[in-house]
Amino acid sequence: MSVRLGRRGTHGTGFPKLAPWALAIFKAANTGMFRLSGGRMRVQGRPLLLLETTGARSGKRRHTTLGWFPDEDQTRRAWIIVGSGAGSAEHPAWCLNSRHPEDVWIEVGGERIAVRPESLDGAERERAWQRVCRSRRATGSTRATPIARSRSCAWSQSESRVTTSG
Repeated sequence: MSVRLGRRGTHGTGFPKLAPWALAIFKAANTGMFRLSGGRMRVQGRPLLLLETTGARSGKRRHTTLGWFPDEDQTRRAWIIVGSGAGSAEHPAWCLNSRHPEDVWIEVGGERIAVRPESLDGAERERAWQRVCRSRRATGSTRATPIARSRSCAWSQSESRVTTSG
């Protein structure tokens, strides 16, 4: 299973538009600070992880820092991430890049982990959304906000595919 996206919204808030050079500097500084802190960065009290995906169009490696929430099943090695895009009408780029999760990694707690992002649906999504909303403010977007679980994967040396653990 991968991350499934609904239609984009008609309005929302989102991030201010930055010049491409300014965005590149911001992203590099953000990634650098995350790594310098040993993955101990927090925003509004929430722990962060560094998500690494491959650009859907460019094929380049992309890094994004995201807040995460614990999975409801603490026996799984999994992290709940939310594609709010700060309330934007558009889905964040990392959501688009996670639709084909063959090579997705996270850095969390000083550890680099291969993961398999998967969309949450139905009652499971609703329970996760309630936990997220208790922890942060809801977005003002009209689109359905993607909620995904990133599960730890075991890379098989003898096979070219990823097997999900947990």
